[in-house]
Amino acid sequence: MFSSMGNEYISGQQIAQELGCSRQAIWKAMDELRQDGFEIEAIRRKGYRLIGNSDQFSKSELLYQLNTSHIGQVIELYESVSSTQIIAHEKAKDGAKHGTVIMAEEQTSGRGRMTRQWSSPKNTGIWMSTILRPTIHPQEAPPITLVVAVAIAQSIEELTGIIPTIKWPNDILVGSKKIAGILTELQSEMDVIHYMIIGTGINVNTEEFPEELKSIASSLLIETGEKQSRVKLAQLIWEKVEKLLDIYEKHGFAPIKLLWESYVQSIGQEIQARTLQGTYQGIMRGITDKGVLELELSNGRIVPIYSADIEIL
Repeated sequence: MFSSMGNEYISGQQIAQELGCSRQAIWKAMDELRQDGFEIEAIRRKGYRLIGNSDQFSKSELLYQLNTSHIGQVIELYESVSSTQIIAHEKAKDGAKHGTVIMAEEQTSGRGRMTRQWSSPKNTGIWMSTILRPTIHPQEAPPITLVVAVAIAQSIEELTGIIPTIKWPNDILVGSKKIAGILTELQSEMDVIHYMIIGTGINVNTEEFPEELKSIASSLLIETGEKQSRVKLAQLIWEKVEKLLDIYEKHGFAPIKLLWESYVQSIGQEIQARTLQGTYQGIMRGITDKGVLELELSNGRIVPIYSADIEIL
């Protein structure tokens, strides 16, 4: 209804005509928007004016002008949860549609890979889990983490102008500090994927971090010096994930691999990979079309790395 904040008033009659509904319905909608936290001024004979946006997510704002067919079209919002991943698993088991998103303003027990804790302060970031039901074989599932990483990197770049980097397999960095993380979980049988849960944590407007995280974590607000739109960023991510996932399902990972490599700075550099089988050190040569990292050891042998913590040396 409102293109931007400012001094312009829009009459209830004009809004009703454009939307094809009654003025009573407009009045009710405005009241609902106020309950969502939007500051809307109403003056007789002038109309309505948006004074300020809510700091909280609302379904109406998230769905407004969202250009997707599936992802984000069903949203469940929560004020505070232990973890959006837990809720997403429950909803997926109950038959939630492909593209359903579970979002929370706060997570009290957010987690990343290897059950690491993820700081999720209230009203500052994007803490969400997306339910996917891709039409691929379970063996083709691992690269989807990389697909989502590209979507997040592209979205951050489009929104802020910052060009982030991707740290294989699931971290998004600005400089040397982590901005976002991805947690992918899969429920499948030998030949069929029942569902995937893509957990995403993005530090958007976090002003400060606990002492133990200050040296390794940052936010878009800190990096740009400006508060960023969480709604716009979420919409961009959903749109790009849907587009890239469609490319992956139709054409495989090869075309997305080129995009992924454009955001990676560690290719050709010496890294240390800590895996469950041991620690390896060598030159990162890139990834395969299946998303497997290729590490060249000092003797020239190429070791495939399927899952690891990576440190650039």
